[in-house]
Amino acid sequence: MSLKPSVAKPHLHTNNTAVTHNARGVGGIYSNKESDNASSTDNTSNDAPNNKQRHSGSVITVLIAIGANLLIAIAKSFAAFITGSASMIAEAAHSWADTGNGVFLLIAEKKAVKPADTSHPLGYGKESYVWSMIAAFGVFMAGSIVSIYTGISEWNAAETETNYTVAFVILAVAFVLEGFSLLQAYRQSKEHGAAINVSAIDYVIDTSNPTLRGVFFEDSAAVIGLLIAAAAMGMHAYTGSPIWDALGSIIVGILLGAVAIFLISRNRDFLVGYRVSDSIHQYVLDKLLVSDDVESVSYLHLEWVGPKKIFMVAAVNFVGNQHEDSIAHKFETIENQFRANPLFQEAILTLSVPNAKPLCTKEVELLQHR
Repeated sequence: MSLKPSVAKPHLHTNNTAVTHNARGVGGIYSNKESDNASSTDNTSNDAPNNKQRHSGSVITVLIAIGANLLIAIAKSFAAFITGSASMIAEAAHSWADTGNGVFLLIAEKKAVKPADTSHPLGYGKESYVWSMIAAFGVFMAGSIVSIYTGISEWNAAETETNYTVAFVILAVAFVLEGFSLLQAYRQSKEHGAAINVSAIDYVIDTSNPTLRGVFFEDSAAVIGLLIAAAAMGMHAYTGSPIWDALGSIIVGILLGAVAIFLISRNRDFLVGYRVSDSIHQYVLDKLLVSDDVESVSYLHLEWVGPKKIFMVAAVNFVGNQHEDSIAHKFETIENQFRANPLFQEAILTLSVPNAKPLCTKEVELLQHR
């Protein structure tokens, strides 16, 4: 293809009959096995009832989690008050932090679904990472620091008689509730991971959905923290030494700090620009070459700009020498096919520069699929 655009920048849409930026329903380019979230992405409108129901269900789930964490926090605070256990104080701080984090995650859910506008042409998806990062800071500040400080301050406390019956009962109830929530998050992650041939843990680490990642790791920390607190109080009751209780509080604090640092790091990755997986990259490349007009692709940029939202820029070489108006129309058609997929926030095509080295050509693509 010898035609070169006069200005080396993305194609500007001029076709009056073009489908709008938010067009949905063209279909035909989506594969369950290649998406970040196979069960929640389809060729339906962003305004379709099933998508609204999914968002409503997600909000309800977060609200239920906030309510459950609030009740657990109150119960743990009561147990900490009557027992004076450092580990129980740490667990109470953890649950209060989880309650606050739930509020931030709820804000993230609401903010991230705002449609694109003139001031934010790629939408507000990254709001989700901002509020999820604030939530992670909450875990670190309210959970980790309080727990470690309490453990250190109680390290040399005088030996006292202990009766942890109420505390153990509350921990058992909290373990069942937190364990059920963790199991649900694990099942969801396993299902989504199986669709792209990765483990549940790998999926949670790499997913563009910060809410799922936050819930999974916070629930994991909660379950492990409950076991640590129970063991610490048990050793205190058995030996009579408060050092065990203080040690449990410190370990819980370190655990929460590690989880918080990990979540902060992952949200930072997505905020500064995080690439998609190799499988999605190859999938998009394949779909571009499916077009009869596309001879090769010399450049392909795919970046997460929100939960399950990709921004795509590609430079392609067309077959033969085609008129500029024809190229503009075909660009519009291919772009709108990608925009029709809810996985894509925006798709922009431009012509490859002359003699650009192709990432893949149609001939290579055919050989790869034989």
